[in-house]
Parts: sequence; C-alpha cells; structure tokens
Amino acid sequence: MCVIRTEQEMHELILNVAKGDNRIRAVYMNGSRANPKVKKDILQDYDIVYVVTKTGLFIEDEAWIHVFGELIMLQEPNRMDLAAGLEVDVSRSYSYLMLFTDGNRIDLHIETKEAMLEQYGKDSLTIPLLDKDGILPEIPFASDQSYYVKEPTAIRYFHVCNEFWWCQQNVAKGIWRKEIPYAKNMAETIVRPMLDEIVSWWIGMNHNFQVSSGKMGKYFREYLPEEYWDMYRQTYGDCSDENMWQSLFMMNDLFRLLGEEIAKQQNLSYPAEDDIKMTKYLKRLRSMPINAENIF
Repeated sequence: MCVIRTEQEMHELILNVAKGDNRIRAVYMNGSRANPKVKKDILQDYDIVYVVTKTGLFIEDEAWIHVFGELIMLQEPNRMDLAAGLEVDVSRSYSYLMLFTDGNRIDLHIETKEAMLEQYGKDSLTIPLLDKDGILPEIPFASDQSYYVKEPTAIRYFHVCNEFWWCQQNVAKGIWRKEIPYAKNMAETIVRPMLDEIVSWWIGMNHNFQVSSGKMGKYFREYLPEEYWDMYRQTYGDCSDENMWQSLFMMNDLFRLLGEEIAKQQNLSYPAEDDIKMTKYLKRLRSMPINAENIF
C-alpha cells in the first residue's frame, strides 16, 4: 500500500524544489487549500504557481517534474492546445497537471514575472509561499470573496428563466422519441446550468451574497435545507423513460419554488405564464403514444 504524503510533506517538497532551483524566483498557491472555509481532505489538489525566469528551460526538459513523485498520469493543457493548432504563448506561462501514485495531485503552473504581475491577487484565494526577490505584490489575506454568488440582474434572471423553460421542450422531445443521448445531454448541458444558477442565487440571497456555492454546485448540500436538497437530488434520474420524466418535472418544481422566492425578495418578475404553458405542454407530451399524429 502506498501511504499518501501529508500536507506538510507536500508543502516542504514544493518549497524545497523552488529553493534549490535558481530559475524559480517565487511561489504562491491558489485553490481550495488557500480557502480557510474549506474542510481539508486528502483529495484536495495543490494549486501551485512557480514564478520563473524563463518557461522554455522547463518545457524543454520535463524530467524535472519527476522530483514531485511517481506519476499515475500527466496532463499538459498548453501542449494539447498547441498540437490542436491553437495560439498559445508558452513563453509566458505553462501548466502541468500531475496525479501521483500516493493519491496526491499538483496542478503546477509556471509563469514569468511579467505574466504574474498582470494577474497576481485577482483571485482572492491567493497565498504567497516564497519570494526570493520581493517581487510578489502585497495582497489581502486569502478569502473566497472572488467566488461569492453575485446578485441576479433583471436581465440575467429573465435570461435564465427563459432558457430553462424554453429548453424543456427539447428534453421532453428526446424522452418521447427515446433519444436518450439527446435528452440527457440537453438536460445536463443546457437545462441544469440554468437550474444551478437559480439554486446559487437562492443560496446567495439567503446569506447576504457573502458565500460561494462552490464550483459546479459542490456546496449545494451544505447550504440547501434538507427538503430542497432532497428535491435537487431527485433531478438526477437514470435512463428509463419514467425516471427521466420524473427528474425533469422535479427540476421544474424546484426551479419554480426557488425562482418565485428569488423574484419576491429581489423585486424581479417570475415568468409564471411561461411556466404554466410549458408545464401543460410537457404533461401532454408525456402522455402521448409514440405513434401520435397530433399533440393536442
């Protein structure tokens, strides 16, 4: 069994590599390990940035990354972009995403001083770890403020509601035709993001817009009341027709419930007529035989 290295061991390794390499002039950390509100666990990534004199010296000889441990897998997003013919300036920055056999993961970004100065501290989850030359600007203590849920504007609220209810017909059409890939993809890539935005707004609204709902809603369970969380869980159905219909209507019930609460408290207008008419349409479509020639 491979024993996972501790956080202290990983930090010492990351800093010792930097201290022993004159090409690395500063180190800082982003991500969940920079967030004092996040409960630590062994699966958290180490989001590390090395500020270097030149990126090319590292990219040309990648043997240097093996000092961090035995790899399960390595991903180099910039290399893939270059291979795909995209324009990427690797002379300014480059990334290595590394998963090790002990379970630790380091997302290591190298960048020049010039690149660092353009964006350092814009992410409020930033902690300086090493600065050999005093080049890292002064920044506030790390917080998740950059990720707080933002209040909905009237225009954005209208767009989210309109997109959610309009695209219901596409999900329903896919279920009725038994086109599972189409129905599932439409539900998850188009409709769910609208639902998730409503959920995030509701969470933000109930915490004075001073919280983050997490990347892809990973903190929904923490902030939603048990009843609402149970409804949200039920929006995930398997590929049977009946369960896909049930999950779709549960999406609608939760969207309506939260959307109306948001509209009331934020002085917005919930599109009740769109909701009523589309819900009627969906119920009719659900009851139609597969060989139907008329909808109504």
